[in-house]
Amino acid sequence: MTSSNHAHTHTHSHVHDERRLFWAMLLTGGFMVVEVVGGMYSGSLALLADAGHMLTDTASLALAWYASHAARRPADNLRTYGYQRLQVLAAFINSIAFIAIVVWIAYEALLRLLAPNFVAGQVMLGVAFIGLLVNLIALFLLHGGEKTNLNLRGALLHVLGDLLGSAAVIVAAVIILYTGWMPIDPLLSILVALLILRSAWTIVRHSTHILLEGTPEEIDVEKIQESLIENVPEVKEVHHVHVWSLTTEYPLLTLHVTVDRLDDYSLMLNNIKTILVREFNIRHSTVQIEPAGDHSGSSCPDIGS
Repeated sequence: MTSSNHAHTHTHSHVHDERRLFWAMLLTGGFMVVEVVGGMYSGSLALLADAGHMLTDTASLALAWYASHAARRPADNLRTYGYQRLQVLAAFINSIAFIAIVVWIAYEALLRLLAPNFVAGQVMLGVAFIGLLVNLIALFLLHGGEKTNLNLRGALLHVLGDLLGSAAVIVAAVIILYTGWMPIDPLLSILVALLILRSAWTIVRHSTHILLEGTPEEIDVEKIQESLIENVPEVKEVHHVHVWSLTTEYPLLTLHVTVDRLDDYSLMLNNIKTILVREFNIRHSTVQIEPAGDHSGSSCPDIGS
């Protein structure tokens, strides 16, 4: 696949992901209103906790949608890499919002455990069942998107958390209807909070790693060095290797190579870049070629793309 076709494929995929985020946002926001009314009428903390979760998710999906839309803006003099990393930033903000929701749910659940209140189980069950259907539709929409897009993965985890929340509320409603045991409502709220926390930590870890310019998990720097030395006869040493990600789908690299001959820069550079694309899927790289004995790079200009 040529680089232009590759870029066109990613652009087309991102447009579809953007639409998926938009419709998931509308579904989540619309049902959130229903859940707030149902939670207040029934007195269920589990429903209100899930409504609070869905309120955050609606805002998070809106942020993810905007980030996906803004990421397609072309690069300019202020943002020479473009705006794609807005998606990673959105994923990071979403995950922090997750943690705030967990703290709120845990606090409210503790109060309810200390002083249980009456919950209308039938209303709680009906609203939760509708919520389960809405979340299944939203999950189906987002699950068809690009799997490597961290922004979309963050949104998907939000909806998955909503789905688990609806399932937990259904279980709590059934127990209340058949046993009248009210503490199950705050207890299952805590369970939902723990599930949310686990998802949030995964996104925090991945997005922070990218924002700190960490080496992509699937790329081994030592293997890059070994492969270039093994497959490009002129290369004697590879050093000053830096690999990071603009987004999860867009790794970047800079490196210096020491060579014993400087007679054919173009062929040597083409061979290096071919290996980086073929073996490591690194399509944007800057390579500095240096003569043996000179690691400063002063004897030879940078060569890259």
